[in-house]
Amino acid sequence: MGELMSDYLRSIIRNIPDYPKPGIMFRDITTLLNDARSFRRAIDELVHPYAGMKIDKIAGIEARGFILGGAIAHQLSAGFVPVRKKGKLPHATVSIAYSLEYGVDEMEVHKDSIVAGERILLVDDLIATGGTACAAAKLLRSIGADIVAACFIIDLPELEGAAKLRALDIPVRTLVEFEGH
Repeated sequence: MGELMSDYLRSIIRNIPDYPKPGIMFRDITTLLNDARSFRRAIDELVHPYAGMKIDKIAGIEARGFILGGAIAHQLSAGFVPVRKKGKLPHATVSIAYSLEYGVDEMEVHKDSIVAGERILLVDDLIATGGTACAAAKLLRSIGADIVAACFIIDLPELEGAAKLRALDIPVRTLVEFEGH
């Protein structure tokens, strides 16, 4: 990832202090999504390393992972699997519980969304503590996914989420890092 691209993305992403609670700096990618050129550049950068690989499906984590994942799936001619909050999918599902900062949540996918052995790219907008991404990876693996990599626009490296994914033998690609939470 070139420093110029990282600087460019840093200038496009809006920072909202004290959201959703005091002490948190929210990294808002809607400014990037609103600008056609920026959105296209970010998707191209996320897709580039996987363009020659056989990727069967993109698994996008609710909700911004749906936006990015759909665009990436289109670019890679891959299918798309929504990883959703519990209770949002209409067919037979498999779910996993995972820890949040204050409590526990659950996410799920359709049981038939992946055929065992399919090569999956996991996508979301931001990797922070890695709780959600690691849970999604474990959930997808539980139905036979071969997770080729995970990619995100933003990494908050101090929170070590990317390192946790790498510890699960999942290569991680991010486009820009921000300090803090």
